[in-house]
Formats: sequence, structure tokens, C-alpha cells
Amino acid sequence: MRKYFLLLFLLTAFAIKAQKATQTSPVFQLRIYEIFESNKKEFHERFRDHAMRIMKKYNFKIISIYESKSDKKTEFVYFLEWPNEATMKKAWEDFRKDQEWIDVKKMYTEKYGDVVGNIEDRVLAKLNYSPN
Repeated sequence: MRKYFLLLFLLTAFAIKAQKATQTSPVFQLRIYEIFESNKKEFHERFRDHAMRIMKKYNFKIISIYESKSDKKTEFVYFLEWPNEATMKKAWEDFRKDQEWIDVKKMYTEKYGDVVGNIEDRVLAKLNYSPN
């Protein structure tokens, strides 16, 4: 009977530890913005000089930034890393409510028109066999 309880205790402890590890595992986010050649310079200025600075206030961890161009469109692509999905959702909520960001977006739109078209957002869960 003692062995049964010891085994049950160890299995429970292992399950709790595994659940906590899953909850605190990093979450990665892929963001893809359609941008326009006519005001691409202004989009990059807005993102580089304003969005990234404001995002830092909310602990956005941008890992890398790219541009992808095809015959049909130009895309701005970036990866973020978050400690967990709840933190990611809260940071985005706070960023979108940030008055400075609201003012910057409004000013750029009034001056240059829409600098972003379609936005794709993907949350990525890293698989256990993924290379580091």
C-alpha cells in the first residue's frame, strides 16, 4: 500500500511539473503585414521609430524582422517571443490602447494614407523535436 501511495504521489508531482513547464514554455508569434510600395518608406519609419519603441514599454521581444517581396505584394514579417500566451494577449491589448500609439497611427494615416493592408497573426508552439 505504501508503494502504491508513493507511486501515486510521484506521478502526481510529475504531472504538475509537466503542466507548469508547458504553461511557462515560450510562445512564438509570427506577424505578416501587407505593405505598399507607394508608402513603404513611411511604414518602416513608423514601425522602426515608433511602434518598436512603444512595444518595448509592454515587453515585446522582437526576435527578427524581414521583408518579403513577390510579383503581387510586399510583406513585412517579424517574429516575437513571449513567456506564455496570456502575457502575449495582455501586451497586445495594452499596446493597442496606448495613447501615443493611437496618435502615431492617426497621424501617419492622415499624412500618408493606409500604410498597412492585410495583417496575418500566427501563434506558434515549438515542437519538442525542433532544433534549438
